Amino acid sequence: MSTLDPEGPRRLLAQPEIRRVLAALAVPGEETRLVGGCVRDALLGGAGSDIDLTTTLLPEATMARAAAAGLKAVPTGYDHGTVTVVASGRPFEVTTLREDIETDGRHAVVRFGRDFARDAERRDFTINALSLRADGAVADTTGGLDDLAAGRVRFIGEAATRIAEDALRILRFFRFHARFGRGAPDETGLRACVAAQGAIEGLSRERVRTELLKLLLAPGAVEAVAVMERTGILARLLRGPADVGRLARLVAARPGADEMARLAALALHAESDIDRLQDALRLSKTEAAALSGSAAARASLSAPATIDPGAMRGLIACHDAGPIADALAAAGEGERPDIAPDARALLDAVEAGLVPRPAFPLTGADLVARGVPPGPTVGQGLAAARARWLADGCPDDASAVETLLAHGVSAAGEGSGRTR
Repeated sequence: MSTLDPEGPRRLLAQPEIRRVLAALAVPGEETRLVGGCVRDALLGGAGSDIDLTTTLLPEATMARAAAAGLKAVPTGYDHGTVTVVASGRPFEVTTLREDIETDGRHAVVRFGRDFARDAERRDFTINALSLRADGAVADTTGGLDDLAAGRVRFIGEAATRIAEDALRILRFFRFHARFGRGAPDETGLRACVAAQGAIEGLSRERVRTELLKLLLAPGAVEAVAVMERTGILARLLRGPADVGRLARLVAARPGADEMARLAALALHAESDIDRLQDALRLSKTEAAALSGSAAARASLSAPATIDPGAMRGLIACHDAGPIADALAAAGEGERPDIAPDARALLDAVEAGLVPRPAFPLTGADLVARGVPPGPTVGQGLAAARARWLADGCPDDASAVETLLAHGVSAAGEGSGRTR
């Protein structure tokens, strides 16, 4: 059991912008509370960044009260009862209490209500259904306080019903367990997720991507992903095999590795996997490029048996320090090359920003200034000079640069002769 922070909710309520919003919505006979993740996080000692509120006020009343208090109000989800109130540039989502009438797994038909307990029953997990009154009292009608203290992620009511309302809750179950849970996942919830996993196929890949990448950054990501792999859920998300051991090695050695490095360790086996992952998770071009960089860095380490400082400079010049360090950390037994201590120190220094990444010292203008005519031969000369530079350990002294320039001019001349 963990000890919850009893002062956390009061610190949350002390934030000036929150006080302004609550004051603006204070109406006799009505009530507005903070709800969900911000209350949960405050009880765990966090500051609470995304603040959600729920209210008995109807949306039009929320808009009017906010405007009367000099706050900006935007009807971001007006038909569903949500108004975004902005205080000192900070947005707060304020949603009228709701009750579900029916759901189809993706959309809910709701009506506005006045019962905070019934509104809490619409939420996914008990730890996300806590609400905070303006007087600092935490309201808990689902057992969320005990679950939060125990490190237990538990569905509200029937797990199968909650999942039928939105299949994304399968992924959220594992993500929240990876972030807040301790020990094995709740057995009832796990069984329901496994039984309903076919519903994942009906989810938008963008929603799947968002949940999976958040999960991979959670403290218990490796353990949660291992359960997902064992139950077949992970294969549905990735549409291919996974290597949980590689992810575990990366996280153990580099706990600050970002989500794309973690996804690469988990699911990227070859360059050809990138297209599959991009389609399965609707990755952006930038994210796909990060995977490509990870694949190239990993492939580059399979060639040399020993990496000395010169070879390390070449690797860093080609792939940057981060991807090289990630690839080394994730590599399994027999995959890691021997690295000289001074080469490792160089890698660490470049990643820490203490030493600059080696930069190729020539440009096309340098070759043109030496008489190489503009055109394809300049590129051929630069490519030859760069290959020589990498082979020589990325030197940057004046003598080495002059040698590289002469080599590039010579190669450009040979290329020009071949094309005539």
